[in-house]
Amino acid sequence: MQKNRLEAFSDGVLAIIITIMVLELKVPKGSDWATLSSVLPIFLSYVLSFLYVGIYWNNHHHLLHTVSHVSAGVLWANLNLLFWLSLFPVTAAWAGQNHMEPLPTALYGVVLLLAAIAYYLLQRAIIATQGPKSLLKAAIGRDWKGKLSPLLNLAAIPLAFVHPWIASALYLFVALLWVIPDRRIERTLKGT
Repeated sequence: MQKNRLEAFSDGVLAIIITIMVLELKVPKGSDWATLSSVLPIFLSYVLSFLYVGIYWNNHHHLLHTVSHVSAGVLWANLNLLFWLSLFPVTAAWAGQNHMEPLPTALYGVVLLLAAIAYYLLQRAIIATQGPKSLLKAAIGRDWKGKLSPLLNLAAIPLAFVHPWIASALYLFVALLWVIPDRRIERTLKGT
């Protein structure tokens, strides 16, 4: 199977995820600073989730540049990733509406962790399909960001019960690690 359908489907799902997230934002009922500050946690959880979806979209785009054909394993691994990403709107809304209380913040981290694991599994499925000399395997190398990110998310989950803002800071830190697009794939593609 060619990768075009996979790309189009994934782009559509990610666009819907962002749409659902923005629809969770409600117009504040009032016109003073206190009213605005009451919706700040909801807005901040939206911003963080939008950032994460954007990061996944960007890196997914680069990832698929290394793919020449798609196997059933790649399709299922991609669906697994999209499933966890589709939970961003509900967990972000729950965390924001509850002003970053411990349980919603921890659950948000669980979803971030499982999305990171799903992305890793998608990479592995692509490498398995492309073979030991795969372009992706050469591009990701040791993948320190890909290994560090899930560990930080895993650490943040119990820390949400110590103080939710510590966990939130770790979630933000992981996102900031990935804000600059992963250029390893671009460099590898230029070298071929």
